[in-house]
Amino acid sequence: MVYPIVAIGDAVLRKKCKVIEPNYPHIDTLINDMFATMYEASGVGLAAPQIGLDIRLFVVDTAPFADDEDLSEDEQKILFNLKKVFINPEVIEESGEYWDFNEGCLSIPNIREDVSRRARVTIKYQDINFQEYIETYDGLAARVIQHEYDHIEGILFTDKLSSLKKRLLRKRIQLISSGKVKTDYKMRFPQ
Repeated sequence: MVYPIVAIGDAVLRKKCKVIEPNYPHIDTLINDMFATMYEASGVGLAAPQIGLDIRLFVVDTAPFADDEDLSEDEQKILFNLKKVFINPEVIEESGEYWDFNEGCLSIPNIREDVSRRARVTIKYQDINFQEYIETYDGLAARVIQHEYDHIEGILFTDKLSSLKKRLLRKRIQLISSGKVKTDYKMRFPQ
């Protein structure tokens, strides 16, 4: 099943999400549906709030970055292999230099801005079998994880912009919230 993507302005995108218990109903189906939804929208990550669920879950598949000619061969290998499910994630540490990258978000279509994030993230999470891991990611992989993690904390990439940028984007964001936006994927707009 492909879900509609929740647009900015919906309260679920501002919630700090709840922990998922191992008996969460149909978790495997939900995860498969999240990947299908992400692929349908040509995304590289999708968090549960973006389909209307306030649970600590996100999926990533950074394979589309692997074709980027600006990446080294090592970076391409790392990104191409990063298809993961993160259940109940907790960022342990963000480290390294801050660097800017032009980010977008499926919940805020047609808006892209440079966002400054740390180069490395160490994250504790559970997989689909609720087995726990602690792993460290660098570069674009770290950025995608940080972006999706922000979603389950109720944070959007636009929150990280300067006050001036936020003011300049206000009207465009209001248009998106009211459904006046064209996308190649289904969306759900605030009531």
